[in-house]
Amino acid sequence: MFIGEAPGLNEDRQGRPFVGAAGQFLEELLGLAGLRRSEVFIANVIKHRPPNNRDPEPDEIAACSQFLDRQIAALNPLVIVTLGRFSMARWFPGEKISRIHGQPRWVDGRMIIPMMHPAAALHQPQYRALIEADFRKLPEFIAQAEAKIARGASAAAPGRPDEPEVQQLSLF
Repeated sequence: MFIGEAPGLNEDRQGRPFVGAAGQFLEELLGLAGLRRSEVFIANVIKHRPPNNRDPEPDEIAACSQFLDRQIAALNPLVIVTLGRFSMARWFPGEKISRIHGQPRWVDGRMIIPMMHPAAALHQPQYRALIEADFRKLPEFIAQAEAKIARGASAAAPGRPDEPEVQQLSLF
């Protein structure tokens, strides 16, 4: 599961997360990790576009948290990749994305991997190589998480229900 910040203009119009330039770059990044978009679920911390595309405010994040909680509960992912500081702050309040990006940590039986938002590389090209390097590590992190669960090392690890593959739903 990948969790971003909020819908941008293109996302708001189409009702799907990461469909603009950042979404195209995210698809490239997923390719570096050996993943396809159809193999991952993408959500956002808030479910609406903030006015003038400003940063989400704490009350907006709080108001939308129950919806993200339900998505996480329904999908029950072993690995969650946070994209940017707002989704990272959900699990690591007070941390800086520049300090902990690409460093997985276990929280409540899940591996949480904070990553820089793909848009960061679009606005500041010097971050591109760093973000790409972090995404190249994803297969290793996923394998570590699966191995830990297989060894029974985490009793609190989420179960893996025998259900059909979950599809990304439209926001509308």
